[in-house]
This record gives sequence, C-alpha cells and structure tokens, in this order.
Amino acid sequence: MKLLVLDSSGLVASVALVEDDRLIAEYTTGNKLTHSQTLLPMLDEVIKRTSFKIEDIDAVAVAMGPGSFTGLRIGAATAKGLGLALGKPIIPVPTVDGLAYQLFGAANIICPMMDARRKQVYTGFYRFEGSDMKVLKEQCAQSVEDTLLQLKEYGEPVIFLGDGVPVYRGEIEEAMKDLAIFAPAHANRQRAGAVGALASVYFKNGKYMDADEFVPEYLRKSQAEREREEKIHGQV
Repeated sequence: MKLLVLDSSGLVASVALVEDDRLIAEYTTGNKLTHSQTLLPMLDEVIKRTSFKIEDIDAVAVAMGPGSFTGLRIGAATAKGLGLALGKPIIPVPTVDGLAYQLFGAANIICPMMDARRKQVYTGFYRFEGSDMKVLKEQCAQSVEDTLLQLKEYGEPVIFLGDGVPVYRGEIEEAMKDLAIFAPAHANRQRAGAVGALASVYFKNGKYMDADEFVPEYLRKSQAEREREEKIHGQV
C-alpha cells in the first residue's frame, strides 16, 4: 500500500510518502512561507528524490482539519485535485488525532493544542493502549481554561504538544504544575509521516472516501465570518 500524505493544517507544511509500514520520504518545513508557495514544490521534490511514481499510489491522505482556514483549503484542494486526477480515494485524518499519533505508545494522556486565537484551542485527549490510540475526548474547539480544567480531573501526567503550547505554556504550567510534560522539538508539530501512519490504519479499516466527497473540517467559523457577524449584530 502506497500513500501520498499532505498536512498544511497549521504553521508547518509537510509532505510524505508511506509504503506499508515504512516512511519512504518526508519533507517538513515551518519557514513562514505560505503553504501556497511551499506545498506543491515540496511534493514535487519528494517525488523527484524517490523511486515513487505518483500514479502508483493507492490513496491520498490529508490532515482534514481543524487548523488554519487558508492552510486547510490549500491542503484540501491539493489532495482533492490529485485524487480526482489519479482516480484515487482520499483518507481524511483529523488533524488533532494526527498530532497525537506522533507520540505512539506513550504511557501518559496526550493533549495536542493548536492555537485557535482568542484564548481558544483546537484540542482532544488521547491515550495509547498497546498499539491502539484511544480517543478520550474527540477533537474540538474550546477555551484553554476549559481544556485545563478537564485535564486536571484525570489527576495524571499529561503530554502537551502543538503550536498552542508556547502561546499558553504559562497557563498550562500554572494549572497542571508537575503533571505537565512537554513534547520535544522533533515531535511537537504536525508531521505528514504521523498522519500517514494513522492513515494506513484507517485505510486497512475501510475509512476512506471518493475524492469528490471530501471536504475539510473547520470546527468553527473563520475570523472573517465571525467579524462580519459581529458587525451585522452591532448594526441591529
């Protein structure tokens, strides 16, 4: 089974090629260029430097959201275009689940946090039981305060990762004290390799769809939509 994997859901852009249980290639960058500038050149570079033929892939896996609205649209459009052109299915992987899967086999609760602005995060709670990742709380958009209150109820160490961690690290440390563990640099941001590994599990379990059916999952309205609604309500 050969998968092409894309993740442009956050500050990082990442492309990978996965074959069965092997990561053949991965290109990940967080150099502040827009994903519209980076994603397709990265994909082209990965293909050039491997023996893969893009028409030989079995499916396109993509981080489906939540995350950056612009990044999700770019990733979704790229994945959908490739799926339609190649006649291949799409494997949508929840962004927060893909982040958590980077810590495969961890003994503690895992809490990815992506900054959603206005003291909100995209988050979820996870735990590994052997090789199975159990979802304790499905990915959602909620306040940092609520997230930490819910985690404190477990009374256990929690591993935090994601681009929301440096933004809210002070609040995390104050609330969780010595129960807070922070993932190291190589495992604290999105990586297409982790998305691909989880997508492989999904594919084997029949969790994929036709390319024309795929739409990203935003979980909340965009900032422009929220500001427009606030302006309209202010005029009423």
